[in-house]
Amino acid sequence: MSAAELSDFIAENNTKRVNIHDSIQLLIESNHIRKDRKNRFTLTSRAPLYTGTLEKNAKGFGFITQASPFDKAQALTADPYVSRSQMGSAQHGDQVLFRLIQKKKKSDRNRPEGSIIRVLSHGKKTLSGFYSDPGIVIPEDPRFPFHITIDKSKRSGTPRNGEAVIVRLKRGERRTDSIHGEIVEILGNPASVDVQMRLVIEKFSLPHTFSNRALKETENLSEDSSLSEDRLDLRNIGHVTIDGETAKDFDDAVFVRKTDKGYKLYVSIADVSHFVRPRSALDKEAYERGTSIYFPGRVIPMLPEKLSNDLCSLLPEKDRFTVTAILDYDTKGNLLGKKFARSIIRSRKRFTYTTVKKILIDNDPETVTEHKAYLTFLRTARKLAEILLKKRKQRGSIGFTVPESAITLDKNGEIKAISIIERNFAHQMIEEFMLAANEAVASFFTEQQIQGLYRIHERPDQEKVEEFCTFAKTLNVHLPPKNNTPEWYAEIVEQCRGTSTEYLINNLLLRTMKQARYSPENIGHFGLASQNYTHFTSPIRRYPDLLVHRELMTAILENNRVTQRDTTHLQKKAEFLSNRERTAVKAEREMTERLKVRYMGRRIGDKFQAIISGITDFAMFVELKESGISGSIGLENLKDDYYLFDGKNHRLIGEISGNIYRIGDCINIQLLDVDYTRNRIHFIPL
Repeated sequence: MSAAELSDFIAENNTKRVNIHDSIQLLIESNHIRKDRKNRFTLTSRAPLYTGTLEKNAKGFGFITQASPFDKAQALTADPYVSRSQMGSAQHGDQVLFRLIQKKKKSDRNRPEGSIIRVLSHGKKTLSGFYSDPGIVIPEDPRFPFHITIDKSKRSGTPRNGEAVIVRLKRGERRTDSIHGEIVEILGNPASVDVQMRLVIEKFSLPHTFSNRALKETENLSEDSSLSEDRLDLRNIGHVTIDGETAKDFDDAVFVRKTDKGYKLYVSIADVSHFVRPRSALDKEAYERGTSIYFPGRVIPMLPEKLSNDLCSLLPEKDRFTVTAILDYDTKGNLLGKKFARSIIRSRKRFTYTTVKKILIDNDPETVTEHKAYLTFLRTARKLAEILLKKRKQRGSIGFTVPESAITLDKNGEIKAISIIERNFAHQMIEEFMLAANEAVASFFTEQQIQGLYRIHERPDQEKVEEFCTFAKTLNVHLPPKNNTPEWYAEIVEQCRGTSTEYLINNLLLRTMKQARYSPENIGHFGLASQNYTHFTSPIRRYPDLLVHRELMTAILENNRVTQRDTTHLQKKAEFLSNRERTAVKAEREMTERLKVRYMGRRIGDKFQAIISGITDFAMFVELKESGISGSIGLENLKDDYYLFDGKNHRLIGEISGNIYRIGDCINIQLLDVDYTRNRIHFIPL
């Protein structure tokens, strides 16, 4: 490998070509590489080298993600652990060159350990933090354990003490080097919801503005209802949208009608691929985002609003280009046939889940009368959804009950209320239709040997399942004989539904599960008990769905069975988009937690009913029944006894009294305090 090739390798792995010759010299001196007579570099027989991204923990240790083998090193199956002593000057988010070392950490037997050789490029060029006189900024993210000195000549305005700011960094190469920077933006009072959103955006490095090129491309787009030869005219089909009250980007519209053999379901999805072309600025920026990110009362869209809320959105009484899945079922929910087409539709009405519930579940006379023209469709849709749900449950699809919180903001953008989201059958109905369309597309890919992107969910690790079984037996839960199958999980969930152990069993079963992800290799979806599954129904807000649309339309329009194509590029996209999804979920969760902490700051001393959601050797974690807000009770605040931690059985036992706290128990608690810096809520038992 030549110096130029070495530089190219580093550049290809998301790093900058910085100090490449210094890096090469360091590797030669440390006997990791050597130069031959032709000035080419090869690895020595020492430990193999890798590049990757450092994910640092606030406690000082870290893990290296997205590790890529250097030269012919063997690929890693787990993210390497890095101790504080092996960190060097690297900080969270940095691109690093590292080697594997002999394990010192006894836990995580399958996880390798690494030592960072050099920082290839810094991941964070700016940081958010809080200004403190005289001229110091304290990073908000505890994974950056340093203070930033602001030179007087580099100050942008004069922030007040405690205000949130964004700083551009200037860092040295050694851990001992002081870190300087300049303030590039004063965000303001950190109590503001908008300021909190910007802090989350900075923490997770979320793209939140579009380039001038992307906006220019968007400006040049316009409504186009001209019907081309390859587009099916479905404007005479009575499509409707059913979404939440605050939704603006309507990805999907549906219609159901009875047939001689059963039912015909139309699932029409916004044809984003008509407007967003491969390799355009819009496409590149949508890919970099990977997904829209939803904060309470706010959204960071994957596409500019002209597309997401207008041209692509399936607004009522507007002609819109779509991709439609037409699915035929018999009366038992068996799929008789499927067809996919580029189409044009005109949505008849924009329904909300609440309105549909009033019609189908509550039989509210006024609402029923107002929507008389849609009753046949809605009742037929309900019947088909019930059939599909029953069939899905029969095959073993797992129906976890996971409460979600909704944060309501007032007209000034401040927190008004937090409550548990109430799901009803209207949600379930649309969910069944979307699942059906996603499965139909994935099945088509498999049957036609089309190289597409699947949504996969791997089988849980047997070791975790065995741990669950050991504990479940102490609760007298009847365990079906064959474990680690979707049917086995589903049977246990249904067995415990509505019982005192429901929360506990759901919680512990979820902990055994792996994360779903994207992959060009179809291994099925464990949680849904589905052999073929993909994401097709939300291309306005998920880039993987846009990729699926392109593959589907290529196959249909060009009869292109792409069986021989190299899948490397698709695998890289799958990994990248899976990571973008995880980042979005973390950001959404963090924003929600921040607002919950600020909301609870007004309620110090208030009393609540809660469920114990977790137990460790230092705290109990609780979840409020009324709102789903989470917090902790330090063991030092259990004053009635000295409690011993029984990790195997997820409980605390009073040494003298024998009193037991277990996951799933209901307890009465009082709010002690909140920690705005660490976003923690602390309670005491009553």
